[in-house]
Amino acid sequence: MIHSYPVWIDDYPVIAIEVHLPKTNLLAVTTKHGYIMCGALDVLLLNSRLKERGIIAGRAVGVRSIDELLAAPLESVTTGALAMGIEPGMKGSEALIKMMKIEE
Repeated sequence: MIHSYPVWIDDYPVIAIEVHLPKTNLLAVTTKHGYIMCGALDVLLLNSRLKERGIIAGRAVGVRSIDELLAAPLESVTTGALAMGIEPGMKGSEALIKMMKIEE
């Protein structure tokens, strides 16, 4: 089953996505320019084989809900995210705010 719904972070709307799979869930929160995701995100792949795309994304591990994903520190980020000032250790919600500010 797949659920998507709006979430507000400060004054910014983002979209939360939950994909319920057998024995695991995939969690992501996305903006127009980037996203954060649970431990299933392969940052190494994005930084190497898909580098030319400049994907702005961050990965948090050990999260089981969208609320946890927003509160957790990012374990790793793409080079595109680093270029936007998004760094490992930053909370997911803080990274999303930086992504939203790209749009302003």
